[in-house]
Amino acid sequence: RFHLLPTEIRKMGNAACGVKRASTTPVGILGSKMPDFELDSTLGKTSLYKVFGDKWGVLFSHPADFTPICTTELGMAQEYLPEFEKRGVAIAGLSCDPAESHKEWLKDIEAYTEKTRGKPHKPTYPIFADTKREVALMLGMIDIGHVSAAGIPLPARKVFIVDPKKVIRCTLCYPAATGRNFDEVLRVIDSMQVAAMR
Repeated sequence: RFHLLPTEIRKMGNAACGVKRASTTPVGILGSKMPDFELDSTLGKTSLYKVFGDKWGVLFSHPADFTPICTTELGMAQEYLPEFEKRGVAIAGLSCDPAESHKEWLKDIEAYTEKTRGKPHKPTYPIFADTKREVALMLGMIDIGHVSAAGIPLPARKVFIVDPKKVIRCTLCYPAATGRNFDEVLRVIDSMQVAAMR
Protein backbone atom coordinates (compact mmCIF):
# COMPACT_ATOMS: atom_id res chain seq x y z
CA ARG A 1 0.00 0.00 0.00
CA PHE A 2 1.17 3.47 -0.88
CA HIS A 3 0.98 6.18 1.77
CA LEU A 4 1.89 9.86 1.82
CA LEU A 5 3.00 11.59 4.96
CA PRO A 6 1.20 14.88 5.73
CA THR A 7 4.33 16.90 4.91
CA GLU A 8 4.70 15.11 1.57
CA ILE A 9 1.05 15.75 0.77
CA ARG A 10 1.45 19.49 1.41
CA LYS A 11 4.64 19.67 -0.68
CA MET A 12 3.13 17.78 -3.60
CA GLY A 13 -0.09 19.76 -3.52
CA ASN A 14 1.57 23.16 -3.33
CA ALA A 15 4.04 22.34 -6.09
CA ALA A 16 1.45 20.80 -8.38
CA CYS A 17 -0.96 23.70 -8.08
CA GLY A 18 1.66 26.41 -8.32
CA VAL A 19 0.56 27.89 -4.99
CA LYS A 20 2.77 30.74 -3.84
CA ARG A 21 2.47 31.86 -0.25
CA ALA A 22 4.38 34.53 1.59
CA SER A 23 4.05 32.78 4.95
CA THR A 24 4.36 29.24 6.26
CA THR A 25 0.67 29.09 7.24
CA PRO A 26 -0.65 25.70 6.07
CA VAL A 27 -3.24 25.77 3.31
CA GLY A 28 -6.79 24.83 4.24
CA ILE A 29 -6.87 25.65 7.96
CA LEU A 30 -9.48 27.76 9.72
CA GLY A 31 -8.92 31.48 9.28
CA SER A 32 -6.72 31.06 6.20
CA LYS A 33 -7.77 32.14 2.73
CA MET A 34 -9.16 29.47 0.46
CA PRO A 35 -6.88 29.32 -2.58
CA ASP A 36 -8.48 29.71 -5.99
CA PHE A 37 -8.12 27.00 -8.63
CA GLU A 38 -9.36 26.40 -12.15
CA LEU A 39 -10.42 22.96 -13.35
CA ASP A 40 -12.72 21.29 -15.82
CA SER A 41 -16.16 20.58 -14.37
CA THR A 42 -19.67 19.46 -15.26
CA LEU A 43 -20.28 23.10 -16.28
CA GLY A 44 -17.06 23.42 -18.27
CA LYS A 45 -13.73 24.85 -17.21
CA THR A 46 -14.19 27.30 -14.38
CA SER A 47 -12.61 28.52 -11.16
CA LEU A 48 -13.72 28.19 -7.57
CA TYR A 49 -13.78 31.96 -7.07
CA LYS A 50 -15.96 32.38 -10.16
CA VAL A 51 -18.42 29.80 -8.81
CA PHE A 52 -18.56 31.39 -5.35
CA GLY A 53 -18.51 35.01 -6.52
CA ASP A 54 -19.13 37.32 -3.56
CA LYS A 55 -21.25 34.75 -1.71
CA TRP A 56 -20.57 32.30 1.07
CA GLY A 57 -19.39 29.05 -0.45
CA VAL A 58 -19.31 25.32 0.26
CA LEU A 59 -16.83 22.99 -1.45
CA PHE A 60 -17.25 19.27 -0.78
CA SER A 61 -15.11 16.40 -2.06
CA HIS A 62 -16.00 12.82 -2.96
CA PRO A 63 -13.91 9.63 -3.20
CA ALA A 64 -15.20 8.55 -6.64
CA ASP A 65 -18.03 8.79 -9.16
CA PHE A 66 -20.89 6.26 -9.29
CA THR A 67 -20.50 5.16 -5.66
CA PRO A 68 -23.71 4.73 -3.60
CA ILE A 69 -22.98 7.21 -0.81
CA CYS A 70 -21.64 9.86 -3.20
CA THR A 71 -24.69 9.49 -5.43
CA THR A 72 -27.00 9.98 -2.46
CA GLU A 73 -25.02 12.99 -1.21
CA LEU A 74 -24.90 14.85 -4.52
CA GLY A 75 -28.62 14.29 -5.04
CA MET A 76 -29.31 15.56 -1.52
CA ALA A 77 -27.11 18.61 -2.09
CA GLN A 78 -29.21 19.46 -5.15
CA GLU A 79 -32.44 18.91 -3.22
CA TYR A 80 -31.14 21.30 -0.55
CA LEU A 81 -29.90 23.84 -3.11
CA PRO A 82 -32.86 26.23 -2.50
CA GLU A 83 -31.92 26.27 1.21
CA PHE A 84 -28.32 27.15 0.35
CA GLU A 85 -29.45 29.83 -2.09
CA LYS A 86 -31.81 31.29 0.50
CA ARG A 87 -28.74 31.84 2.67
CA GLY A 88 -26.70 33.35 -0.16
CA VAL A 89 -24.46 30.28 -0.41
CA ALA A 90 -22.97 28.80 -3.60
CA ILE A 91 -21.94 25.14 -3.61
CA ALA A 92 -19.54 23.00 -5.63
CA GLY A 93 -18.43 19.38 -5.56
CA LEU A 94 -15.06 17.84 -6.38
CA SER A 95 -13.99 14.35 -7.36
CA CYS A 96 -10.82 13.00 -8.97
CA ASP A 97 -12.62 11.42 -11.92
CA PRO A 98 -12.78 13.19 -15.32
CA ALA A 99 -15.53 15.68 -16.15
CA GLU A 100 -17.00 13.33 -18.76
CA SER A 101 -17.40 10.70 -16.05
CA HIS A 102 -19.07 13.30 -13.84
CA LYS A 103 -21.54 14.13 -16.62
CA GLU A 104 -22.51 10.48 -17.04
CA TRP A 105 -22.83 10.22 -13.27
CA LEU A 106 -25.37 13.07 -13.29
CA LYS A 107 -27.75 10.79 -15.18
CA ASP A 108 -27.46 8.17 -12.44
CA ILE A 109 -28.06 10.78 -9.74
CA GLU A 110 -31.13 12.05 -11.58
CA ALA A 111 -32.59 8.55 -11.97
CA TYR A 112 -31.75 7.52 -8.42
CA THR A 113 -33.32 10.59 -6.82
CA GLU A 114 -36.45 10.29 -8.93
CA LYS A 115 -36.88 6.71 -7.73
CA THR A 116 -36.04 7.29 -4.06
CA ARG A 117 -37.15 10.90 -3.49
CA GLY A 118 -40.12 11.06 -5.85
CA LYS A 119 -38.51 13.87 -7.85
CA PRO A 120 -35.33 14.03 -9.96
CA HIS A 121 -32.52 16.08 -8.43
CA LYS A 122 -29.88 16.37 -11.12
CA PRO A 123 -27.05 18.59 -9.83
CA THR A 124 -26.96 22.02 -11.46
CA TYR A 125 -23.99 23.14 -9.35
CA PRO A 126 -20.50 22.36 -10.73
CA ILE A 127 -18.60 19.21 -9.87
CA PHE A 128 -14.89 19.82 -10.40
CA ALA A 129 -12.68 17.18 -12.03
CA ASP A 130 -9.47 17.10 -10.00
CA THR A 131 -7.96 14.32 -12.13
CA LYS A 132 -4.38 14.98 -11.02
CA ARG A 133 -5.42 15.23 -7.35
CA GLU A 134 -3.74 18.65 -7.21
CA VAL A 135 -6.50 20.38 -5.26
CA ALA A 136 -7.17 17.36 -3.07
CA LEU A 137 -3.50 17.24 -2.09
CA MET A 138 -3.20 21.00 -1.63
CA LEU A 139 -6.21 21.16 0.70
CA GLY A 140 -5.55 17.93 2.59
CA MET A 141 -8.68 16.31 1.17
CA ILE A 142 -6.94 12.93 1.08
CA ASP A 143 -7.66 9.84 3.19
CA ILE A 144 -4.33 7.99 3.36
CA GLY A 145 -6.12 4.97 4.85
CA HIS A 146 -8.44 4.67 1.83
CA VAL A 147 -6.57 3.80 -1.36
CA SER A 148 -7.52 2.74 -4.88
CA ALA A 149 -6.64 -0.62 -6.43
CA ALA A 150 -3.50 1.08 -7.74
CA GLY A 151 -2.53 2.07 -4.18
CA ILE A 152 -3.30 5.78 -4.64
CA PRO A 153 -4.97 7.58 -1.71
CA LEU A 154 -8.52 8.67 -2.51
CA PRO A 155 -10.23 11.91 -1.50
CA ALA A 156 -11.99 11.95 1.85
CA ARG A 157 -15.50 13.38 2.23
CA LYS A 158 -14.32 16.85 3.18
CA VAL A 159 -16.31 20.09 3.43
CA PHE A 160 -14.95 23.62 3.34
CA ILE A 161 -17.24 26.52 4.22
CA VAL A 162 -15.86 29.93 3.24
CA ASP A 163 -17.18 33.44 3.76
CA PRO A 164 -17.56 36.10 1.03
CA LYS A 165 -13.92 37.15 1.56
CA LYS A 166 -12.86 33.56 0.79
CA VAL A 167 -11.72 32.94 4.37
CA ILE A 168 -12.17 29.35 5.53
CA ARG A 169 -14.65 29.45 8.39
CA CYS A 170 -15.31 25.73 8.90
CA THR A 171 -13.99 22.35 7.76
CA LEU A 172 -15.62 18.95 8.19
CA CYS A 173 -14.01 15.63 7.30
CA TYR A 174 -15.67 12.23 7.02
CA PRO A 175 -14.29 8.82 5.99
CA ALA A 176 -15.43 7.28 2.72
CA ALA A 177 -18.00 4.99 4.34
CA THR A 178 -19.80 7.82 6.17
CA GLY A 179 -22.15 10.20 4.39
CA ARG A 180 -22.52 13.84 5.34
CA ASN A 181 -25.51 15.47 7.00
CA PHE A 182 -26.54 18.55 5.02
CA ASP A 183 -28.85 19.70 7.78
CA GLU A 184 -25.73 20.04 9.92
CA VAL A 185 -23.94 21.96 7.17
CA LEU A 186 -26.87 24.40 7.01
CA ARG A 187 -26.93 24.70 10.80
CA VAL A 188 -23.24 25.60 10.83
CA ILE A 189 -23.76 28.19 8.09
CA ASP A 190 -26.67 29.74 10.00
CA SER A 191 -24.54 29.97 13.11
CA MET A 192 -21.59 31.58 11.32
CA GLN A 193 -23.74 34.05 9.41
CA VAL A 194 -25.45 35.19 12.61
CA ALA A 195 -22.05 35.61 14.29
CA ALA A 196 -20.73 37.54 11.28
CA MET A 197 -23.50 40.13 11.63
CA ARG A 198 -22.62 40.97 15.24
